[in-house]
This record gives sequence, C-alpha cells and structure tokens, in this order.
Amino acid sequence: MLGFTQFTVKKNERVLLLRNGDFEGLYAAGKYRVFTGFDIVQLERFSLAEPAFDHELADYFLAREPQLVQREFVQVSLGETEVGLRHEDGVLVQVLPPATRKLYWRGLREQRVDVIDVAADARLPAELQSVALRPRAVQGLEGVLLVQVPEFHAGVLTLEGQMQALLPPGNHGFWRFNRQVAVTSVDLRSQIAEVSGQEILTRDKVGLRLNLSAVWRFADVRQALAQMPKPAEHVYRELQFGLRAAVGEQTLDALLENKSAIDQTVLAQVRERLEGSGLVLESVGVKDIILPGEMKTILAQVVEAEKSAQANVIRRREETAATRSLLNTAKVMEGNPVALRMKELETLERVAERIDKISVVGGLDQVLNGLVTLRPNGS
Repeated sequence: MLGFTQFTVKKNERVLLLRNGDFEGLYAAGKYRVFTGFDIVQLERFSLAEPAFDHELADYFLAREPQLVQREFVQVSLGETEVGLRHEDGVLVQVLPPATRKLYWRGLREQRVDVIDVAADARLPAELQSVALRPRAVQGLEGVLLVQVPEFHAGVLTLEGQMQALLPPGNHGFWRFNRQVAVTSVDLRSQIAEVSGQEILTRDKVGLRLNLSAVWRFADVRQALAQMPKPAEHVYRELQFGLRAAVGEQTLDALLENKSAIDQTVLAQVRERLEGSGLVLESVGVKDIILPGEMKTILAQVVEAEKSAQANVIRRREETAATRSLLNTAKVMEGNPVALRMKELETLERVAERIDKISVVGGLDQVLNGLVTLRPNGS
C-alpha cells in the first residue's frame, strides 16, 4: 500500500533514513514527511551528545559524500605516523591512534582535532603530559607511556631495545604508537647486599655458616646495564665467591682471632672483579660466624680450661702476696715490742666485738698471756 512516513528530528538529534537498507538521507532538526511507496523505510536516530559517528556508512560518507561530511561532521583521517588529539569545547578528551578514520558530529559541542607526527620524536609534548597526568579521564592513553622517576634515581629509557640517555628525576611521557618504549628506574644511592647462610669449610676442614653484609652503588648506570642484566644479582654472586675464597684459605683459629681479615680479603677481591663494571663496592662486613654444635662444645671446654688455669694462677699469686705480707709483718714485730703489743690489742679488739662478756683475772697481762675466760651470750 502506497503511503507516507512522518517523523520529527529534535535539535540535539540527527536521523539517518534508509530505504530498503540503502542510504537515502541524513536529516537535521525539523519535521519531515517522506513518501514510502512499496519500499521499506528505516529511521536511525543519533544523539549529538554521543559525538562519535560509529556506523558502517562512515567510510561511505568519507568516500562519496564530501558535502554531507563537511556540513555535519568533523573529519579525522590520520596517517601511519600521526596521532590525533581530540578536544571538546577546548578540553582534551581523547588521544586517537595513527591511521584513524573517524567522523564526529558537529552542532552540540565544538570538536577540534590537533594532529601530531610522532615519527621523529618519541617524547610526549609537555602540555599533553601535564594534561594526561590529571586525575580526570582522557580516552586513548594506552598509547602513551607516563612514568615518574623518583628523587635519587635515574630512568633508563629503552627505545626499540636500544638504551637511550638517562632520565633525571621527575615526570616523563612517551608515545607508544609504532614503537617499543620502556623506562626502568634505577636507585643511585648506596644499596645493601645480604649474603646469608653460607656453608663453607675452613682450611682445616671445619664447617662454618657465615652471614655477610655489603654496601654497593652504581658508578656508571649505562656501563653496568650494558654488561649485566641484573647488577644486584651480580654483586651478590661475586660476594659469595669472595667469601668462600677468604674462608677456605684460613684455619678456624685464625678466623676466630681476626674476623676482620675476612672483610679485608673479600673487599679487595670483589672490588678488583667489579672494576670496569660500572659498580662500586663500598664496604664489607661479616655479621655472624656460626660453629657446628660439636665444635661449640669443644671450644666451650677449651675456654673453660683456659679460664680455670688463669684463675689458679691468680689465686696462687694472691696467696704468695699474702704470705709475703705476713712475713714482713713478723719481721717488724720481732724487733719492736710496741708494735707487737699494738697488734695484740688489735686482735683482742676484733675478738671482743663478737663476745658478750669477758672476765679478766690478774690484769691485762693475763689476758694477753692466755688467762682469759670467754663467755658467750647467755652464759
């Protein structure tokens, strides 16, 4: 049955009319009456609030409808090395990858697309970097690498597998499109390497467990990374080798008498092996030397015997000194009756301190001659 189709297009809409599945027209705001006849007519509505025209007819419009595209859309056609920065009302909202072909509706929002050729420079423009770091969302940032190099660190920039110049502390941005880019942060401060639980035999075949701590740092980051993929592991391994060599060439007694000899030997050996590697070993120190259980018992017995012998020597020395002092006192009293009597009185005084009552018969001379009756408390 022949007839007409009437429809209204709002001011924030566009309507696409398809007749028998084929494009016939694009309608702006207004009221319309379209003759249908025996055809099948379809109306597709698009809200201008959704700026992207994602439809299968987009390529057709770009190829065959240049006037319609000029009137209704903002056209984006990027080359293989070009990136588009799409702005809505002056605000960046999207980063478009290379080779993008897209249409955006005109009318509701002002659409602007800035084109940047990223073939020559991988670095992100400073203004884009500051915008991309803001908390609000910007679409398409998966094509951007944003990194922050902390203070006291250096950023190792790698492009297409090749190391570039080191990055100073701060924020940095790079294009990922059409290239492989990576940034690794390296700490330039002194770092600690712990070598723990090393089971090593001394020269006299005594098994020891040692814990060592060392301090190292980067002297030349590029030189170090050019020679070894994991500098920290390299330092750890060299410390292991140096510790085994230092302990294996000495006896247990020598190690216990001079633990610092291990530090000096390991430090000298590892420093020599790290020369020209871009790494510097600053200090080495053995934290613990742990003996086997049976060796601890033997050493404890040895120490006990040594201390006992030292105690005996001291005791004999004190006894000799006391005997010599008594002999000297006796010689003085032998020729001096007054001194002898004073010594007797001193002795009597000490005895009297412990006695409650003393009965004296015949005077003080009888006391000193042994005629003294001592009566304890309560007698």
